[in-house]
Amino acid sequence: MTEPAPERLPRRDDTAADACSLERMGRIDEQPVPAPSVSPFLEPDLPPAPAGET
Repeated sequence: MTEPAPERLPRRDDTAADACSLERMGRIDEQPVPAPSVSPFLEPDLPPAPAGET
């Protein structure tokens, strides 16, 4: 069995593209965490299709 890869350190340069690294560098504000879905297996509640587009 192989060992898991070591956790990578966040990038410290200005070319970091992931939000987590940019947050740690203070380049962007803290990103909101979406609320978990109450019923993840239900169909989305979409508005009805316009007449003639069924």
